[in-house]
Amino acid sequence: MHLDEDSQSSSLGALKLNFQFDELMFLSTCNRVEFYLKTDNEITKELVESIINSINANLSTETKKELVANCNIFNDEEAINHVFKVASSLNSLVVGEREIISQLRKAYDFCNLLGLTGDFIRLLIKQTIETAKKVFTETAIAKNPVSIVSLAYRQLRDLGIKNDARILIVGAGETNTKMANYLKKHKFANFTVFNRSINNAQTLAELLNGEALSLNEFTNYNKGFDVLIVCTASATPIITETIYKNLIAEDSSKKVLIDLSIPHNIHETVAKNFNCNYIDITSLKERANQNMQLRLSEMKKCEQIIQSKLDEFKWLQKERSIELAFGEIPRQVKAIKDLALTEVFAKEINELDNNSKELLDKVIGYIEKKYNAVAMKTAKDVFLKDE
Repeated sequence: MHLDEDSQSSSLGALKLNFQFDELMFLSTCNRVEFYLKTDNEITKELVESIINSINANLSTETKKELVANCNIFNDEEAINHVFKVASSLNSLVVGEREIISQLRKAYDFCNLLGLTGDFIRLLIKQTIETAKKVFTETAIAKNPVSIVSLAYRQLRDLGIKNDARILIVGAGETNTKMANYLKKHKFANFTVFNRSINNAQTLAELLNGEALSLNEFTNYNKGFDVLIVCTASATPIITETIYKNLIAEDSSKKVLIDLSIPHNIHETVAKNFNCNYIDITSLKERANQNMQLRLSEMKKCEQIIQSKLDEFKWLQKERSIELAFGEIPRQVKAIKDLALTEVFAKEINELDNNSKELLDKVIGYIEKKYNAVAMKTAKDVFLKDE
């Protein structure tokens, strides 16, 4: 169901037109695809199936049925509440990740550029982003990292390792690639990558402007290191005391060892018997779980903020609906004024001197402006007084 921007440009306009939606916004993230629709029509499972067909007609019948069966439909206030929770990362795979705000803003900007959104979704997204920022600012939902790689990097950073430190990376899989991206982002620059597949080692080394070597060369490596990061699929430790002794040779300086493998790839006696700071996945997972529990404990506070902003949005929406409903008043008042000046009292006005005409125009303009303001305020007072 994911659509890149080119596909959105070609598909979403037709979708809005064919189904006669007043407004439409499309959001696609790593774990969700959502359609925000403003329409008076009921959103049924049959309509969902038609939307799926419109987006991707090549899906199998079985897949379409599965998508329809697992689609969540939110209406009215429940829908607004859902959007607020999505933007506040309460529904994310990793609770408290801020990236969703920028994803939501980017999705709105693009759909707005395509002419798919209108006044309602504009107001909704504005209030949604304000809500998410308030949640992230006034709660601890995002205060402590819950990513293993993020926690590992922070521990490494807290040890004061310099950017020119010699870093050996053993394994070129997803976890070490994520760790490498953290290190590259923070200006570390001296890398050697070891991997069983030399092609994968080269791919990661190219990302880091480092050197790629086969894992077979690891035991004979003698260029020294400051940080060793290990994560492979090996079921047994690949860094034993013997291999580690060969690796450090006569170097007695304190090393940093980071083992992100399950099971551990660095033998437990290495951390005990050598001068090193040892960071292992077991302790990192424990810390990550503690931080996640802290984030989850903030849920109630987050939901209170969301409810408050939801009430505020309902008020703003009613105010805006009144403004739109009474938007015709200024145009009608202007038309009456123009009629009075150019037809009804045209003869009398033409007999006035220029100063009198100028003064009359100022008086009428003042009355017009004040009348419009009073009319709008009176309307709001009448329609909102019982809220």
